[in-house]
Amino acid sequence: MPKVKDAAKKKPAGGGPKKVKTPAGQARKSKKYTAYKEEPQASLLLNEPEAESYTTSYAIVLRGAAKRPESHMTPLEKMGMVRLGITKQDLEKLKKKTELDYDRLAKALSVARATLINKKEKEKFSPDLSEKIVGLADIYSYGYEVFEEETRFNQWMFKPNIALGGLLPFDLIDNQFGREEVKNLIGRIDYGVYS
Repeated sequence: MPKVKDAAKKKPAGGGPKKVKTPAGQARKSKKYTAYKEEPQASLLLNEPEAESYTTSYAIVLRGAAKRPESHMTPLEKMGMVRLGITKQDLEKLKKKTELDYDRLAKALSVARATLINKKEKEKFSPDLSEKIVGLADIYSYGYEVFEEETRFNQWMFKPNIALGGLLPFDLIDNQFGREEVKNLIGRIDYGVYS
């Protein structure tokens, strides 16, 4: 046994090619060359915006409040957004992106229309309403990602769906359980299950 270990440690005579194990475990001869590996420059890494790591930047619905798509956020990150509060300005961005008017937003969020309209631009909504807004943004963010087109998803939300017993997905999102059901349905579509 010691002779085998010593032989394995010795370099080939004359600096010839070495035998290298491939991932499949087969021996092959390696070429003798010097590899050049460029190290990333710290200045380039620091200047990169965080959202550019996502190929679908359109999935971010609450642009002012969220730094990445809501559907990619952890529950703790969503809780942080809720605790900070969602502003009227954030709601306006959601309203524009989702093409929902105040009447539909009020229905989806289970609040009076006046509650949404009467806030000033930088004023924050209550934690309960902020949570509903983040939940709505999460659904739309995931839908935009799966459908790969905002307009298509916005239209889908208002079409009767067989998987929902002929109901409109939008009609279910006024409470937590309905939002979960719609999000599950979008997930089935994402995985190619007929829905």
